[in-house]
Amino acid sequence: MNFFERVYDIVRSVPAGQVISYGQTAFLAGNSRMARQVGWAMHACPEDVPWHRVVRKDGSLPGLSPESAFRQRRLLEAEGITFDEKGRVNHRHFEEDAP
Repeated sequence: MNFFERVYDIVRSVPAGQVISYGQTAFLAGNSRMARQVGWAMHACPEDVPWHRVVRKDGSLPGLSPESAFRQRRLLEAEGITFDEKGRVNHRHFEEDAP
């Protein structure tokens, strides 16, 4: 199984209402130094991968454009995820099993 496939399996396992960081995902996929590649994987992911549940380690949304950040936030809010006053995901929503 290649790195992207491992990433997709990990992200598919994140339940609705939870998020995981790029770094956590890379670590779980076997290489903690490949957080940027997790981003590439999310950009090219199959439709069944809940890409919107992957955020930066500080809870901010990566959005390459304001439109994509807005879409990601809408999808997360629909799952019950809340944000702080700076627009970051509240820490309690981070996947507990991830480092």
